[in-house]
Amino acid sequence: MDLRPDSARAPARRILILGGTSEARSLAEHLVEQGDQVTSTLAGRVSDPALPVGEVRIGGFGGVSGLIGYLERQSPDAVVDATHPYAATMTAHAVAATGQVGVPLLRLARPGWGDRRDASGWIWVDDHPSAAAVAAERGTRPFLTTGRQPLGHYTALTDHDTLVRVVEPPEVPLPPRWTVIRDRGPYRVDGEIALLRDHRVDLLVTKDSGGRYTSAKLDAARALAVPVVVVRRPPPPSGVELVASVDEALGRLGRLPHQ
Repeated sequence: MDLRPDSARAPARRILILGGTSEARSLAEHLVEQGDQVTSTLAGRVSDPALPVGEVRIGGFGGVSGLIGYLERQSPDAVVDATHPYAATMTAHAVAATGQVGVPLLRLARPGWGDRRDASGWIWVDDHPSAAAVAAERGTRPFLTTGRQPLGHYTALTDHDTLVRVVEPPEVPLPPRWTVIRDRGPYRVDGEIALLRDHRVDLLVTKDSGGRYTSAKLDAARALAVPVVVVRRPPPPSGVELVASVDEALGRLGRLPHQ
């Protein structure tokens, strides 16, 4: 990003945040507090999302071309891609569109769980089909916390007493022996331990989402010696500046030139 010191009395900047994460909401709050004009966009996949401060736009753009048109009409000073670490399609669209229009792009993605002391003992896989294959071999009562969109990769586990936790109802038919819990974090370790015990979970399947909202399940799995399967994150976009915290993002945006 071409960032230069700004003037203390310069006009407010226009920042577009591709959101949906707690980091995106926190960033929007800080930017609005300092006087920036912030528009946050949400994909619209959650029926009752937590809304950030500032202007909010819900719904897709219609691919790269739609996002290009939006950027040309709105002329933001910068775009912050603060979508979920696994929102690879939206991230790719942001890279393509901002590159075409010439708008600075910053990628804000919270660190994963790979630095945890127990991470070396997890079963790391590259994708959901691989995770499903491990679950078929290693567990009889798996607990899926992968989100609802990948569930189609796991429905072959018809003979498994599978526990699924999602925020929104699953979009695909699920086997009769599966149990679905609708809930959202943050979660407590004692509650997660009780959940794993009550359902006699013998394998946890999750993604390397990072953060503290849902990390209690990992502490519970460690406490109960339940094996953990983790789907790795998609590779980060090349040629885009990456930051791992809201403070880092604010620091970089603080040196963005005003128009």
